[in-house]
Amino acid sequence: MSTTVLAAGDHFVLPRLLTEQVDAATGGAAEVRELLLPWPHTPFGPVAEVQEASGTEDEMIEALQGARMCVTQLAPLTERILAHCPDLELFCASRGGPVNANLEAATRHGVAVCYAPGRNAVATAEHTLALILAAARGLGDVHTDLRRGVWRGDYFDYADCGIEIEGATVGLVGFGAVGSRVAKVLLALGATVLVHDPYADPERLAGIAEQVSLEELLSRSRIVSLHARVTEETTGMIGRTQLDLMPEGAVLVNCARGALLDYDAACDALASGRLSAAGFDVFPEEPVPAGSPLLTAPGVVLTPHIAGGSQGVAHKAARIVGAEVGRFVRGEALAHCANPEVLERR
Repeated sequence: MSTTVLAAGDHFVLPRLLTEQVDAATGGAAEVRELLLPWPHTPFGPVAEVQEASGTEDEMIEALQGARMCVTQLAPLTERILAHCPDLELFCASRGGPVNANLEAATRHGVAVCYAPGRNAVATAEHTLALILAAARGLGDVHTDLRRGVWRGDYFDYADCGIEIEGATVGLVGFGAVGSRVAKVLLALGATVLVHDPYADPERLAGIAEQVSLEELLSRSRIVSLHARVTEETTGMIGRTQLDLMPEGAVLVNCARGALLDYDAACDALASGRLSAAGFDVFPEEPVPAGSPLLTAPGVVLTPHIAGGSQGVAHKAARIVGAEVGRFVRGEALAHCANPEVLERR
C-alpha cells in the first residue's frame, strides 16, 4: 500500500515544514499532499464535536481521500471525517494534546492519534521570563508613555523604579516542562525560587527550588508566576483570598491558562497597590473584550496569548509529528500515542 500523507499546515506550522519532516523521517518514500488551513488569520474554534480546530470537515474529507496518515496542528478529526476517510490510519496533531481530534471516534475507527508534548516549553518559558522582567521593571507603562511622546523622569522615584530579580524570592505555581525551565534561569539570575507543585519530583527540585505550600509561596514571594495545568482543583486557584496573602507591591505573571486566576481580583489588587505590576499572556476571554479593566489597569504588561509562538516551536512541532510518521511506516512503537489500544488491536 502506498504511503500517502496529508500535511495540513497553517500559517504558523507551515505545510512545507510538515512535508520536510515527513520526507526526512521516511527517506522521501511518502507521497505528501499539502493543505493550508487559515489559522491564525482566522481564529480557531469548534468544528462539529471537536474544539480548537481550523478548517472544515468538507475540505478535510476531500483532502484525505486515499491518505493513510495526516500530520497537522489544527485540522479537525471528527466522526464525520473518520466515516468518510476509511484509508486513514494515523492522525498526528502537533500540539500539547490532541484537542482537535475526537479520540473516542478515532479509536472506534482504528485510527491512532498522536500529539506533540513539550513542543512549546522553551518558548513559553522564555516568554514568561520576558514578562517577569518587563513587569518587575514597569516596562509596560514606560513603553506606553514614551510611544506617546512623554518622557517621565519621575520613573526614578523609589516607589516606581521596580525591583531586581537578583536577591528576590520568586514563587512558581507548577514545576512541569515550563516551570522547571523558568526556575533554572531565575536561579542563575540570583533569585531564591519557591515551588508549589504536589506532583513535582523532589529529585528534580534539589538544588533549584524549595517545595512549599501555596499559602507559604504567596506570602513569601515578591514575584509569583503561574505554571499549573487547568483541572477542577486548579481552576480559580488564585483569587482574592490568595492575592491578599502576597506582600504589598508584589508582581504576578500568568502565561499558563486564564482559568487559573480571578482577573477581576487581580485588577483590584493592582488598583490598590497590593500588586505593583503584572504580566499576562492568557485571559478568561480571548480576545480581551473592549472595556475590560485589564486594558486600563496600572502596571500591566499584556501579550495576546503568544507565549508558545516562535519559529522554533513550529520546527519542533513538525519534527515531532514527522518522526511519528517515520515510526509508523517502519512498524516501530509510536512515542506519543493518545490511544495505544488501536495499535494493540493491530
